[in-house]
Amino acid sequence: MDNGATHPRMLADCKVLDFTQYLAGPTVTRLMAEMGASIIKVEPGPGGDPSRLLPFVQEGRSAYFVQQNRGKKSLCLDFHTPAGCEILRALVKTVDVVVENFGPGVMEKRGLDYASLKTINPKIIMVSISAFGRKSPLSHKVGYDLIAQAFSGIMHMTGEADGPPQFVGLGIADVSSGVHAFAALGYALYYREKTGVGQHIDLAMVDALYHMHEVNVQVHTMTGGQYVPKRAGSHHPLVCPVGTFKGPQGWIVILALDRQWEGVCKALGKPELVHDPRFTTGADRAKHQKELIAIIEAWLQSFPTDEAALQALEEQRVPSAPVMSIVDTLAHPYFKARQMVRTVPDPILGEVTIPGFPFKYSEFPELPDIQAPLLGEHNAEVLTQQLGYTAAQVAALQDKGILHSERK
Repeated sequence: MDNGATHPRMLADCKVLDFTQYLAGPTVTRLMAEMGASIIKVEPGPGGDPSRLLPFVQEGRSAYFVQQNRGKKSLCLDFHTPAGCEILRALVKTVDVVVENFGPGVMEKRGLDYASLKTINPKIIMVSISAFGRKSPLSHKVGYDLIAQAFSGIMHMTGEADGPPQFVGLGIADVSSGVHAFAALGYALYYREKTGVGQHIDLAMVDALYHMHEVNVQVHTMTGGQYVPKRAGSHHPLVCPVGTFKGPQGWIVILALDRQWEGVCKALGKPELVHDPRFTTGADRAKHQKELIAIIEAWLQSFPTDEAALQALEEQRVPSAPVMSIVDTLAHPYFKARQMVRTVPDPILGEVTIPGFPFKYSEFPELPDIQAPLLGEHNAEVLTQQLGYTAAQVAALQDKGILHSERK
């Protein structure tokens, strides 16, 4: 679908060489593809991006891969051959951006690290995403999402107080680091536009998560170590009411700070609680939160439905929401209105439902019609159009096993 505007999309003239796999790296280029960038997804032969095998798989096609790789052109070749690496280095001369999230040493061994690529294309901007960063005491370690969650303290802060650490039930480290890299890349492109200078962006998944600690780091140091951050279950240990409450049907989240406390009391029909010495300040409410939680949950149970309880809170402008299941979100009018539940076409799977594009640009209200590639689908197109190869040269590379594709 065309955006309806008379001007091209924001990244329409941006060419990207995409060495990413799984989730963190593909998040960067997935967002760029939605904004019009030309993405060449380089996949190591013969199998390509390992996420092509991740569930849900039907007729050999992974819906996981489809969600993360729409709008990209697939070039599948053997990284281990000099001819394969020669092709890649030649492509570097033709692009603006390189994105990679391989394990430690993979790019360096093939002469595809930033120091090497900068000699080929001095204006290149390269984004590297890894668990512990390319320059760190732990840069040699391999890591995925859960490793970053563990090392960053996120898991330590998640779960019941007397239970084991829990991981967050989605790819928070991968996607967060991808979005961080996407943002950093935009500013690097802006800087290059002004100065003509490219650069390397070294982004660690651990750093992206550690950056999220809004209070845990500073509160420990500011109290001289007296306050030790730890997981506290379904309610915040420092402020109340901030947590998950049992409603008449399901679970309801309330987050009320000092400015909302009077509204909470009005909603409860207990205005006297405003001046109750147990609950006068945020610190008082946190100290007596067991009592306050019991009062709130007893009040919630007086309603026939969660919706009725939420309406009573809404009338007093108390921030609250139901705890939605993923299935709940699929038909909810909010997600439909915001186009966050999105059905996209795929040549093999048919229609695939995925999360929508989170950035709403006034100049681009419509999103492009793009699809995820088959393995090596664009081998010939990339080599002929980008590097001037002949059809015979492409065929020879295929015959030698340097190029690979799903459909030969």
